[in-house]
Amino acid sequence: MKKSFVKSSLLLVIVLLWFGSARAQKADAITGVWWNAEKTAKVQVYEQNGKYFGKIIHLEEPLDASGKPKTDKENPNDKLKSRKMDGLVILTDLEHVGGDNYEEGEIYDPKSGKTYSANAKLVGKNKLDLRGYIGFSLIGRTSTWTRAE
Repeated sequence: MKKSFVKSSLLLVIVLLWFGSARAQKADAITGVWWNAEKTAKVQVYEQNGKYFGKIIHLEEPLDASGKPKTDKENPNDKLKSRKMDGLVILTDLEHVGGDNYEEGEIYDPKSGKTYSANAKLVGKNKLDLRGYIGFSLIGRTSTWTRAE
């Protein structure tokens, strides 16, 4: 009887540890390098203090028409218009809410200079549906990113 209880307890501990580690790995599944939908930029998604962020690490066309590095020229804040696009953080504060879902983040669109609320969902290992919206997620647009590395 005592051996059976010890075996059952040990099995329960192993199962709980396995589920706990699988859940932690699942949250980090979003990390890595992703192509944006247009394949004009690579964005590195990384974890910082339990939230997920994304920064541009590669531009297919890094230079503007005058041959200078592209800047955030559409930003509504005049002080930020001169910051370089390469290295620009465009995804902030995304939180893993369970399974393949991430919410409560923000995404900055450098083409328009606008910031939107953001949710994301991993669709398999190499596809990320990123939804930018204002107010309610029903009113927005989904962009599909593909894993680059």
